[in-house]
Amino acid sequence: MARVSLDGIRKVYGSTEVIKGVDIDIADGEFCVFVGPSGCGKSTLLRMIAGLEDISGGTLTIGERVVNDLPPKDRSIAMVFQSYAIFPHMTVRENLAFGLTIAKAPKAEKDAKVAEAARILKMEHLLERRPSQLSGGQRQRVAIGRAIVRHPGVFLFDEPLSNLDAALRVDMRMELAKLHADLGATMIYVTHDQVEAMTLADKIVVLDAGVVQQIGSPLDLYHRPANLFVAGFIGSPKMNLLEARVEGVDATSVKLASADLGTLVLPRANAAVSRGDEVVVGLRPHHLGTSGSQQIGGKVKLVERLGNETLAALTLASGQQLIAALPGDVDVSIGEDLRLAPQPERASLFLSSGAAVN
Repeated sequence: MARVSLDGIRKVYGSTEVIKGVDIDIADGEFCVFVGPSGCGKSTLLRMIAGLEDISGGTLTIGERVVNDLPPKDRSIAMVFQSYAIFPHMTVRENLAFGLTIAKAPKAEKDAKVAEAARILKMEHLLERRPSQLSGGQRQRVAIGRAIVRHPGVFLFDEPLSNLDAALRVDMRMELAKLHADLGATMIYVTHDQVEAMTLADKIVVLDAGVVQQIGSPLDLYHRPANLFVAGFIGSPKMNLLEARVEGVDATSVKLASADLGTLVLPRANAAVSRGDEVVVGLRPHHLGTSGSQQIGGKVKLVERLGNETLAALTLASGQQLIAALPGDVDVSIGEDLRLAPQPERASLFLSSGAAVN
């Protein structure tokens, strides 16, 4: 396995810079997920690590080697694409062995590595089938198996679950998590789905417009977003963001006021804000309840009953929407006035510039 280090990595197409000085350090054996909206540069960054895109600037190190100018075959990487990229005329066994066949590996070595990959992915009974006889999840496992037989230092996954239906994506997420635990391999995974990122990653890299917005564990990003972009991107349903004005600051708290919030006191020690500052308050839908001393009122516009929880969308005084995740059996109806109590100790606070207030 191998450590991966990106130091000042840049990518320029003509006069357009799409990757803007990215610094990331991925430890040996770590599962790192690049996440962000379409066009943020995450797939481009992965392709640069793979050697499929030239690096315009900076240094890329895999293991102990600088690999900027090495071809993909010499980087000790294996890549699994969004499309399965398996050969329809070959059996599963032949697909798994294809790279080893091209490399003229001895038959005994090929057979041993194919058997090992099939065992890890529980595909022994599929080895003589052709891709047309497989489900979508089975085809994706063949693609992953073809990477496993190479015994790479780093596995690269480019949105590998995008073509699968919702239920199968959940199953494949569990399989990938187990694969990582079994192999102890360094894995870099690209997705636009923040649920995939939260459930799979040891470390998440949030990208926007070619710039790293935050790097951290899933819970770091969920509880302590570095800015408004990360706050709005990580979490499902996404964080509610409400504008407010600072009415007072002392050694233990910040007092805020707005048409939507009324007055809200956050327990914040020595917060870096001043009276009169315009700020944004972040409230997670799961951190809103129906009882508490500080409350926010609005009219219910939508109710979604999901069984274990009920999502209620409220329209506030300013016209802004607020989403609350309530217990599944809560009695709430469209059109009623509802008052919700935030958990002040769990609220996030941001400057109007977007940066988080520590």
